[in-house]
Amino acid sequence: MIHLFEERIVDTGRLPLFGFFVAFIVTFVLTRVNVRLIRANVRWWFRNVKAGDVHIHHVVFGVVLMLLGGVASLAVPDGRVGFDLAAAVVFGMGSALVLDEFALILHLSDVYWTEKGRASVDAVFVAIAVTGLLLLGVNPLGVESSPLPSVPGVQVELISGFYVASLAINLVFATLTLLKGKIWTGLIGLFVPALLLVGAVRVARPGSPWSRWRYDVDSRKYARAVNREKRIRRPLIRGKIWVQEFIAGRHDLIPPELRHRRNTAERARRRRLARARRRAAARAQRRTVSRVRTRTTPRLR
Repeated sequence: MIHLFEERIVDTGRLPLFGFFVAFIVTFVLTRVNVRLIRANVRWWFRNVKAGDVHIHHVVFGVVLMLLGGVASLAVPDGRVGFDLAAAVVFGMGSALVLDEFALILHLSDVYWTEKGRASVDAVFVAIAVTGLLLLGVNPLGVESSPLPSVPGVQVELISGFYVASLAINLVFATLTLLKGKIWTGLIGLFVPALLLVGAVRVARPGSPWSRWRYDVDSRKYARAVNREKRIRRPLIRGKIWVQEFIAGRHDLIPPELRHRRNTAERARRRRLARARRRAAARAQRRTVSRVRTRTTPRLR
C-alpha cells in the first residue's frame, strides 16, 4: 500500500492535491457534525459564533483559510513539497467551509437547512468527485501534460490538428450535455469523454434549456423525456437526497421567502376574518335595533 501510494501520489507530484482532498473531506464531515449538533441544541456542544447580534457563518472562516492557503502556495519557493502540502491542506479546509455554504452565496439568503440548501451538498459532492478523478490521473477533456507522441511517417502538425479537434469536439459535447440538464453526466464526462457522447445523444431533461428551445409540449421527445424522468431520474434523485440527508442532515425548514409569503397570507386571512366578524356584529346590531324599534313603535288603529 505504501509503495502504491508513493508510486501513484508522491512520485507523480500529486501529494499537495492528496492533502487538499483529505483536508476537504475531513473538514466537511466535521463541519456537518458540528452544525447538526448545534441544530439539535445539545447542551455540551458549541453554539453559533456571533459578534453581538450578527451570526458569523463558517463561510467567513473558509474565505480567510482559502486566502491564506492560496497566497502561501504562491509564495512558497519551488521544490518545497512540505510547504506546498501545508498550503494545500489549509486551502482544502477553507474550500470545504466555503462550499458547505454554497447555497448561501448562491441565493444571498440563509437557506442552509431548507431545500435550497441541498445545493451546498451538491457542490461538495462535485468537488470531491472532480478531485478524486484528478488524483487518479484522469485529465479533463483528455488534456495531456506530456508532449504529443511522435508517430513515424506522420507529421507532428497533423497529430496536433487531430488533438485540438478532439478537444473541441469533447467541449461541444460537454456544453450540449449541460444544456440538456445533465449536470453530473456533463461534469464527469469532462474526465470520461464517452459519457459526453451518451449525454449529448439522449433526450434532454424536462425543464432544461434544450427542452425549452427544441421540444414542443405535445411532441414525442418531450413525452419520452417526461417518462424517463419519472422512471429513472426521480428514483435516482430520491436516492441521492437520502444519501445527502444521511451525511449532511435533513433540509426540511421552510425557505425564508416562503415563510414570509405564508406570514403575509396568514395576516391577510386574519384581517379578512376580523372584517367579516365586524360586519356580522354590525348586522346583528342592526337587526336588534330594528326589532326594538318595531316593538316600541305604537301601532296605528
